[in-house]
Amino acid sequence: MTSHQLRALPLGDTAITISFGGEKSPELLHRIQAIARSLSEKRITHVDDIVPAYLTLTVFYDALHASYQEMSAQLLDACESANQLQSTRTPSRKHVIPVRYDGIDLESIATATRLPADEVIARHIARTYTVDLLGFVPGFAYLSEIDAALQVPRRPQPRPRVAAGSVAIAGAQTAVYPLDTPGGWHIIGTTSMVMFDPGRDPPALLAPGDAVRFENVG
Repeated sequence: MTSHQLRALPLGDTAITISFGGEKSPELLHRIQAIARSLSEKRITHVDDIVPAYLTLTVFYDALHASYQEMSAQLLDACESANQLQSTRTPSRKHVIPVRYDGIDLESIATATRLPADEVIARHIARTYTVDLLGFVPGFAYLSEIDAALQVPRRPQPRPRVAAGSVAIAGAQTAVYPLDTPGGWHIIGTTSMVMFDPGRDPPALLAPGDAVRFENVG
């Protein structure tokens, strides 16, 4: 990656978005995640938070003590340096999430995919997923990629409340709802694992780049 491929753009008064290109790919996502970890380890002065996404990296900073020009130049240089070292990035953390496959949409997913419910479960637990990014609500991790046979569109009508701990699928991804919130994904199970706890450090159980497996506990 050369410097002209990176662009720094202001996001409001206290954030800078670094753009890495316009074509999403697993390789680019992993590169951005590795750079985000490297920047976090550098503990750059006046940086408050670092948020990786599919094509960008957004950095929130203290604008009272650092100008946009200073911070954007520093971040671009740091991203360039981190990209040269990404081959030595820290291996991802691994998580096993216990699931009771008792979700209210399990049978409808079985019908839509023309698979027995047991096969839906078997295919869901057969893969190791990667945390692409966190978004929607605190601690909500988008996990890719589920078995092609299980890929169905989101519900046409979102539910006004989905309980925390609900294990769900939509499109090519799966997730665990960390909080009680509205949601349009298909619920296939539940877990007692706490995905987001404000009193924990860090509050979110999962982080971008982590590996996740689901375990059927009945």
